[in-house]
Amino acid sequence: MSEETIQLDLNESGVAVDLPLPTNNRDQVQGVPYRPVEFRDDDLPTALERAAAWLRQTQEWLGEPVDVIAVHLDYDDTKGNPYYDLKLLCNDEDLAGVPRVIRDKEGAATGE
Repeated sequence: MSEETIQLDLNESGVAVDLPLPTNNRDQVQGVPYRPVEFRDDDLPTALERAAAWLRQTQEWLGEPVDVIAVHLDYDDTKGNPYYDLKLLCNDEDLAGVPRVIRDKEGAATGE
């Protein structure tokens, strides 16, 4: 299998430079720094429980609620794969721990 590199012509917000843009100045293509966190299972309540447990743990680690913009539920009926595919679309900065780093820096600056 060969790996082929594709060169994309993107603007500063990461979309194609020739993408048709909304014409009204109140409309926009937004920058979306989100990434999916996936939970797969044959049992939907179990997948939801694991997602909720992860959110609780991550919220505790982060020190604030995780910014989740969407929840996507799909299915995979391919034999041998878990049927449910639950995705939480989470903010990249939260997953990188940015709020923790900011708090730590502010705490160090104030001597806390």
